[in-house]
Amino acid sequence: MDPDGALEKAMLGIADWSRRTVLDVGCGTGFHLPRFAETAASVIGVEPHPDLVALARRRTRSLDHVVVSQGVAQALPLPDASVDVVHARWAYFFGRGCEPGLAELDRVVRRAGTAFVVDNDPTRSTFGGWFRRGYPDLDPPAVVERFWSTRGWTRTPVDVRWSFSSRADLESVVRIEFTPGVADAILAEHDGTEVDYAVNLWSKGF
Repeated sequence: MDPDGALEKAMLGIADWSRRTVLDVGCGTGFHLPRFAETAASVIGVEPHPDLVALARRRTRSLDHVVVSQGVAQALPLPDASVDVVHARWAYFFGRGCEPGLAELDRVVRRAGTAFVVDNDPTRSTFGGWFRRGYPDLDPPAVVERFWSTRGWTRTPVDVRWSFSSRADLESVVRIEFTPGVADAILAEHDGTEVDYAVNLWSKGF
């Protein structure tokens, strides 16, 4: 969640998608597609899971310049040099192992285009501490940063937050994100309906 629009502001400070072609990789239910569609010339969502593809198409059925296709990051169903801005938020691009997907970005992004990858920053924030506890076997942050920087990506740290209308909503999301034992410990320690959350915005110009 980004109720203050901090991530969007950070992305717009790097590259504007107005009147351009936007690709959302791992678009899920299509949550971000209508927002891009407000100013983009065209928007393409790619999602591997058929049920989520159906939901994304339903969400955007009134937007004739939005197309949602089933596909994966490592084999995008798009022609060469066909998009200007790529957005991938918590989807596939997590460091080592995503090289096939990065090769696909090299293929589909036009010259002067930009790609954005959003991932958790486990070094900061309340959620960062939860993330370290829940996923102790992931690569250390220094390894992840080296992976991206050596491939020409730039890190922009962004502070966002989770804000829920009820405690039950927060608890349900925490239980989706973490194993039962970790979720129980987190919820026992944390009060309220908001969580401060730090993310890394990785960007690359083509």
